[in-house]
Amino acid sequence: MTSNLPAHASPSIRAIYPPRAQRAISDYDLKFPTSSDGLPPEHQHHSAAPPIISPAFTPPSTPGTGAATPHRSIPVDTSLDLNVPPSNGSLVETLPEVECVVRARIPTTTGQEMFLHLYHNNADNKEHLAIVFGNTIRSRSLDDVKEGETEMDRMIRGAYVGRLHPGRTSSRVEQLRAEAGVSSTPSSSSSLSPVPEDAQADNSVQESKAPLVRIHSECYTGETVWSARCDCGEQLDEAARLMSLSSPSNTSGGVIIYLRQEGRGIGLGEKLKAYNLQDLGSDTYEANLLLRHPADARSYGLATAMLVDLGLGGERGIRLLTNNPDKVRAVEGPNREVVVKERVAMVPLAWTSGGKKGVKSEEVEKYLSTKIEKFKHMLSQ
Repeated sequence: MTSNLPAHASPSIRAIYPPRAQRAISDYDLKFPTSSDGLPPEHQHHSAAPPIISPAFTPPSTPGTGAATPHRSIPVDTSLDLNVPPSNGSLVETLPEVECVVRARIPTTTGQEMFLHLYHNNADNKEHLAIVFGNTIRSRSLDDVKEGETEMDRMIRGAYVGRLHPGRTSSRVEQLRAEAGVSSTPSSSSSLSPVPEDAQADNSVQESKAPLVRIHSECYTGETVWSARCDCGEQLDEAARLMSLSSPSNTSGGVIIYLRQEGRGIGLGEKLKAYNLQDLGSDTYEANLLLRHPADARSYGLATAMLVDLGLGGERGIRLLTNNPDKVRAVEGPNREVVVKERVAMVPLAWTSGGKKGVKSEEVEKYLSTKIEKFKHMLSQ
């Protein structure tokens, strides 16, 4: 794989285009060095811009399409580093309280299905999401019985087992089996799948691998308006594709935790200002600092609490799709409420496909280079 990666993918590879010299950032002077013709070096040679089109990853990589692409898994054990917090301060002291208030089945254009869970919390006023693949992962707070609610209330908010259909009157699988004359012990051929929580617990013992999890921060520009400044949309699509694949190694399903922390936590408006600073010569790391923000202001306490609510806490463990080493420890929580068993690398598709797939632009290459050099992401491992 290494031979197909760009020069900045690994420190051991000699750079084809050496990184530009680092410069001190002034709080009052946003100017950058220019060449003799008055233009910064990176803007001296530009070909005509192509017409705006959707990136290659949308919609061809809709979840469930394509063959499985191998992603290298790296075993991790942070139990020896409990006293070493993440370098960006993203580890919270106390987990927030979360509650799944509604869940709905989402069919996709490829025939695959997922369940979208919407969460409320006591830390902010935003609605965060969990996209769940497979039938073995359920929300405890969603399944809790609410005072005074009817069976119809439970089905409307998604606290049901199996599938909804016209005329259904009960959210509980036991009543459905009794009405259908089916044995209380579900068989492998039962049409009332997914099975209840006690059977799910037995089933989890047989699972060959821990569930695949991706903690994804909202990126309106990369996911909605075709931005080639980052690979966020590509990573979201690739995570969904991997989790929706049917294979012996993916029997435990997967979860994408979608956190509403745009622009690494600074919001969309400030993120657009950062884009303008990048066009003026700063990189994505420097731009946030110039705007008086941390380089990375994200926190993952909500993600940890949501994973615990989904039954993914404890020693069962998860496989975390990330290139960010700080995220591994941060997602585990202050007391390792969630255990990351493996880190699964997400190498950009443009690198692994020789430029035939994925996001391709001068901006995204600078963005990835900054991730490696300054945020210490491990994109080639």
